[in-house]
Amino acid sequence: MRKAILIFGLLALSGASLAAAQDCSLSFTNMNFGTYTGTLLNGTATGTVRCVGLWDIPLDAGTGAGATETIRKMTGPNGAELSYQVFQNAARTVNWGNTTTTEVTGSGNATVTAYGQILAGQNVAPGTYTDTLSTATTTFTVTAVIQANCTIAANALAFGNYAGALVKAASSLSVVCSAGTQYNIGLNAGTAAGATVTHRSMTGPGSALLGYQLFRDSARTANWGNTVGTDSLAGTGTGAVQAISVYGQIPAGQAPAPGSYADTITATITY
Repeated sequence: MRKAILIFGLLALSGASLAAAQDCSLSFTNMNFGTYTGTLLNGTATGTVRCVGLWDIPLDAGTGAGATETIRKMTGPNGAELSYQVFQNAARTVNWGNTTTTEVTGSGNATVTAYGQILAGQNVAPGTYTDTLSTATTTFTVTAVIQANCTIAANALAFGNYAGALVKAASSLSVVCSAGTQYNIGLNAGTAAGATVTHRSMTGPGSALLGYQLFRDSARTANWGNTVGTDSLAGTGTGAVQAISVYGQIPAGQAPAPGSYADTITATITY
């Protein structure tokens, strides 16, 4: 399986200005969320205040469409959005906004911390996401990385009884890929001696073989192999489970020894 790591987020927080009558300055370190994989993720940034007397630091809602001071939005590929929040406290229960009751306040020289959080359960396309929070005196950068991810599971394909006439059957694969992730699913030749991706075989009593085929379409015209771009199945992840049908067929006219026949196919997802 090939995994592609994609850069997810570069969030520029332009801001944290001091509202005070006297001359004040503010600087911030960068906020690094690390890798976002769909679970809740925290990050922090540290600000240094140099001031004489009282001060307050507001943060606006940012530039994301539909953003508020409580749910901010980073914007990414094709307008996709990643929600996040910024808090005043380490428990992440007190929102940091730009109204009188939500600004961070203090007096004199001080150190302040912005506590960021990316909400869990978001399935968005890999790429770079940005937002800008504005005040007047300084900026700091917030970064996050998203890793494209796919999982695959399979159900057994049961043909039932074969008596020499053509037999068809179908089964399914379950695929979960992060939203927007391009993937390809390949099926190998199986375990039978001499099998290929176009002429597979199930093995039975005394190593007898029963030929069969696997297809990507219900008409059973598109063979399913494991060469990307040739006979694999391409798709795009949605972040949710996708059911992928596998269509099987045992050609007519075979006369193997009676008994049970089986094969094992390995499905590989490349993304």
